[in-house]
Amino acid sequence: MVDSPIVQVGGVDFVRNGNAILSDISFTVRPGEHWALLGPNGAGKTTLLKMVGAFEHPTRGTVEVLGKRLGRVDMRELRKAIGHVDPRHALPYPLTVHEVVLTGLTNTADIQQRWTPTGEQITEADRLIELLGVSHRRDARWPTLSQGERGRALIARALMADPSLLLLDEPATGLDVAGREQLIERIDGLQNAHPGLASVLVTHHLEELPPGTTHAMLLREGRCIATGSVDDVLTSENITACFDHPIRLTRTDGRWQVRSDRAVRV
Repeated sequence: MVDSPIVQVGGVDFVRNGNAILSDISFTVRPGEHWALLGPNGAGKTTLLKMVGAFEHPTRGTVEVLGKRLGRVDMRELRKAIGHVDPRHALPYPLTVHEVVLTGLTNTADIQQRWTPTGEQITEADRLIELLGVSHRRDARWPTLSQGERGRALIARALMADPSLLLLDEPATGLDVAGREQLIERIDGLQNAHPGLASVLVTHHLEELPPGTTHAMLLREGRCIATGSVDDVLTSENITACFDHPIRLTRTDGRWQVRSDRAVRV
């Protein structure tokens, strides 16, 4: 029996103030698949991720997440079952890393009053903190963390509710080289620790893709340029068309590299 899709997007349009942001977008995410949404600024990547994360309704078409169709489900309840990692996550006051991770259970920015985590929940928070490589900062206050440490702590937070779907919106934004590499390594390691987990990652830098990325969609001006397995989608020709610039794409040890190449033609 084939596993039920985690995400099904069918013929989606999204129009805002009379402007078409997305046009005729379709794709399916299954358990254990790791998707990348790629494209230049303004391509519609974040809008599509918001739909998959149950923050936006399509203007036309259908979006089903975890078997629930948008428009027929309480969006707030559905969001509780999705691990959403937002690097701009705001806190009401300086919580510790451990406290931030525990807020993933209540899907709140703060520890709820009159709520006490169980021993099992505390143990799980510590496991995820270690898995994401921030156990040495467990009791550190949020303002003292580097941007990379915050990003990894937020992934641990998103995993506390044991979601089937993890959404990452440009998680490497603002990181230096070391922070980026540490983040990519930990994201890639989730495949072994959580083999059934599906993920969708938004970026416009191919160098930020984890080696375990299985599928990709290229977006340009709200339209799909290519979608499918990374081997079929991530080619020099497709990337050149997507970014409207001659690009040579190579892959070494599972990581992608790009450079401008005037010899490339679509």
